[in-house]
Amino acid sequence: MKILGIDPGMHETGWAVLDGAPAAPRLVASGVIRTLAGVPLPLRLKAIYAELGAVLAEHKPESCAIEEMFFTTIAHTVRATLQARGVALLAVAQWGSAVVEYNPKTVKLSLTGSGRAEKAQMQTVVQKALGLADKLRPNDVADAAAIALCHLRAGRMKGMKVLDSWGGGR
Repeated sequence: MKILGIDPGMHETGWAVLDGAPAAPRLVASGVIRTLAGVPLPLRLKAIYAELGAVLAEHKPESCAIEEMFFTTIAHTVRATLQARGVALLAVAQWGSAVVEYNPKTVKLSLTGSGRAEKAQMQTVVQKALGLADKLRPNDVADAAAIALCHLRAGRMKGMKVLDSWGGGR
């Protein structure tokens, strides 16, 4: 089963495609979509949408997992990230794939056994789980792979929101 993990962000949106069973996942492809701060917002969103659309068309994932949003800091960062996330959800919905949302604590708990794991620990777990020689970089790509791994391991867990291609929950 192919899974696309997405870590949305306005400046950098990380993505990772995994394939295989939970016991033996394989990294198929990964990357980061970068947009520049000086570019008008609509053009940045269009770039995220177009590049995610190309990833979906090339890799044809059966399922997608995206980071659920949580913030405690700067309002303009929240707004920009939510807009990037909305475009990512639109690209996945238009592709026709179901998408599951995982909050960071759930991803950390699933991969490390602790909902408070640090970035370095998460990157090491992702590296080992995927049998990679090096850690995934930048952090957004490693986070996207962690989200996909969480989804691969968890499947549909009770209480997680699954959005179908019509935008409704199931």
